[in-house]
Amino acid sequence: MTPLIRMSGIEKRFPGVHALRNVQFDLRAGEVHALMGENGAGKSTLMKILSGVYQRDAGEIELGGQKVSFATPRAAQDAGIGIIHQELSLMNDLSLAQNIYIGREPRRMGFIVDDARMERDAEALFAQMNVSLRPAQLVQGLSIARQQMVEIAKALSHDTQVLVMDEPTAALNSREIDELFRIIEGLRAAGKGIIYISHKMDEIRRISDRVTVMRDGQWIGTRDTADVTLDQIITMMVGRELAQGDVQIPDLAQAEVALDVRGLTRGREIRDVSFTLRRGEILGFAGLMGAGRTEVARAIFGADPVERGEIRVHGRPVRIRTPVDAVRAGIGYLSEDRKHLGLALPMSVRDNIALTAFDKFRNMAGLLNEASMAQVARDSIRALDIRTPSDRQEVRLLSGGNQQKIVIAKWLLRDCDVLIFDEPTRGIDVGAKSEIYRLLNDLAAEGRAIIVISSELPEILRLSHRIAVMCEGRLTGFLPGGEATQEQIMALATQSGSILQQEPA
Repeated sequence: MTPLIRMSGIEKRFPGVHALRNVQFDLRAGEVHALMGENGAGKSTLMKILSGVYQRDAGEIELGGQKVSFATPRAAQDAGIGIIHQELSLMNDLSLAQNIYIGREPRRMGFIVDDARMERDAEALFAQMNVSLRPAQLVQGLSIARQQMVEIAKALSHDTQVLVMDEPTAALNSREIDELFRIIEGLRAAGKGIIYISHKMDEIRRISDRVTVMRDGQWIGTRDTADVTLDQIITMMVGRELAQGDVQIPDLAQAEVALDVRGLTRGREIRDVSFTLRRGEILGFAGLMGAGRTEVARAIFGADPVERGEIRVHGRPVRIRTPVDAVRAGIGYLSEDRKHLGLALPMSVRDNIALTAFDKFRNMAGLLNEASMAQVARDSIRALDIRTPSDRQEVRLLSGGNQQKIVIAKWLLRDCDVLIFDEPTRGIDVGAKSEIYRLLNDLAAEGRAIIVISSELPEILRLSHRIAVMCEGRLTGFLPGGEATQEQIMALATQSGSILQQEPA
């Protein structure tokens, strides 16, 4: 059978970078083909060539057996190739129908926009996808999941035969993922070809028919999903086997209590939360979306106010009203949204590392000591293995894993004893994840007290010395690391387990 898409011998060079080397890829009708690889492997570059954003230097692209070349994204779109980026591009102040048909609105008498027809056409697309959306409603206020449905409808409005989805579930909860997968199944049944880019191994196993792995700009291999193990995929991605291993639980019975939280409360979001955290411990916080995990972290860090509660750091009561108070108390918070809340993306690696500690680099005249900042940045780059051409590189140009290491570096520079990591590996590839895990364990071994909030249960189970489970703003139980199971966590996360207001002594 002739594939929908065949790419062969694809080459692409940028100044100083050989981005793609003799890459091949094909997609069949009615197939979900997963495209995997670490950040920087070349996946996005390959898809940008397919969608007309970049022009290839060598190689061939066939669409339905015919050689094609797309000079612009519009040309690829007109040929039936659609792409849904991880960063959605809808306009909040326009209706769903207007977003779908922007720039090609149906018109009456040649110049009057036919809103009624546009909304009917949008409604037909939503019916085809079996989703309940009103074409006349504004995008503003829609959940991320619903916005993705609109993006899919927009792609289908071009009579799309090939749909590229880049990390489509990065910001979705489990129910929204189920809804997205139902739509993908419908597209597959209709004979569409789906190229699915994701770092999430469980999703790849669940939704894809084949997997292609890229590494360092090269094609490594293509396998039927049913015939390849997750370990084999990981080895193909990183070029080596990653040590998995069971979590090693240190004996912390005599370790100092670094953080003691008692009766933390704010409305229904945080309800009488109490726990302790010892030096050298990694305490995992698990729970479903909306359980209150991030709310607890933000309250401890002073980002959100609380109604009542007591916080002690190393046995000393502290009053935390703002993040500045938290930092002074030795608490660092690495937000789940590192791009907007953790980093200044246009600034350099050096400046980002120094962000929380500019006072350390000021001389008597109040001027910054650039040489001292540069030395500290280089020390951090070396210690954390941050992969960057130099400390002057703009942070926005680095991979997600290296960006996360920079956030960690800036809090280590503040000598924070208590570190709260909120979704520390979100959007990070499997190789970088392994490095972040190693780094967290190293920090704990040094005596740092660490909280890890994660929506990925395997991550919680792999990292945590203890696991605190939340549901609807309450702590419903604690589980020992190394012995807990996903089933036990889910039982407590859905309140099926016994509700525990206080941590056991």
